[in-house]
Amino acid sequence: MDGILVIRKEKGYTSHDVVAKLRGILHMKKIGHTGTLDPEAEGVLPVALGKATRLVELLTDKDKTYEALLHLGIETDTQDMTGTVVKEAPVTVTGDEVSSVIQGFLGEQMQIPPMYSALKVGGKKLYELAREGKTIEREPRPVHFYEIEILEMTLPYVCLSVTCSKGTYIRTLCHDIGRALGCGGCMEELKRTKAGRFTLEESHTLEEIRQAAEEGAVSELVIGIEEVLKEYPRICCSSYGDRLLLNGNPLTEELVEGQCQDGWVRMCSSTGSFAGIYQWQKSRKRYFPVKMFL
Repeated sequence: MDGILVIRKEKGYTSHDVVAKLRGILHMKKIGHTGTLDPEAEGVLPVALGKATRLVELLTDKDKTYEALLHLGIETDTQDMTGTVVKEAPVTVTGDEVSSVIQGFLGEQMQIPPMYSALKVGGKKLYELAREGKTIEREPRPVHFYEIEILEMTLPYVCLSVTCSKGTYIRTLCHDIGRALGCGGCMEELKRTKAGRFTLEESHTLEEIRQAAEEGAVSELVIGIEEVLKEYPRICCSSYGDRLLLNGNPLTEELVEGQCQDGWVRMCSSTGSFAGIYQWQKSRKRYFPVKMFL
């Protein structure tokens, strides 16, 4: 099986746990996830199988959408409710003030990664240093918030829908909103509802995957590689270009039918079999392979 399984990760599992369990269920070694979710978070986790593991880097770069429950008036050392409370304050702000501050986070922002994260500094993960009682300076990183919508507000709780760029910490967004309001805040719950083109509605729990495997029906749940890449134009080479294509070689304009010289394309053989992603290079007047899936 080569393609993407959209997993609905449940609370209590790390992303690596999900991959390990799938290896046991599917009896496959070549499996990789496309974006870490905290153990206490749930939701969409696309998992790549077989040759589709070559898509992991591409899919990890996609935007994500989350639903988060912000708890105002509390700060913790982990920026969520799994940590130790380090500060409490009364919540005296109004709903309008909360809305105004939240809208101020739209667009590009500089975000400081939390100490309790898997980022490495000097070869050591930040959360390992944090567990040793150490706090080190972290460089702010650019992130982008495309949309922040208040779904429900019953202070001190605010339910948010957030669409953002890769590498964004929603825990830190909740923490920063609380700081901006002057009362502190942390994340109480988190659910990823969308990762790139993959949605919660098309996701499956590990138990559903296990049942499908027992029935020999897992392949029906796998989204094929070419389907995942359908946003890119599809073109085919001529029969004279088949041998070059099958060896992952560049293709001249004359060997390709249905020209598309802007961005990535899905390159197929003369018989229509998908081979990989190619891109036209004007200076060299050829289509060059970006990723092959033969």
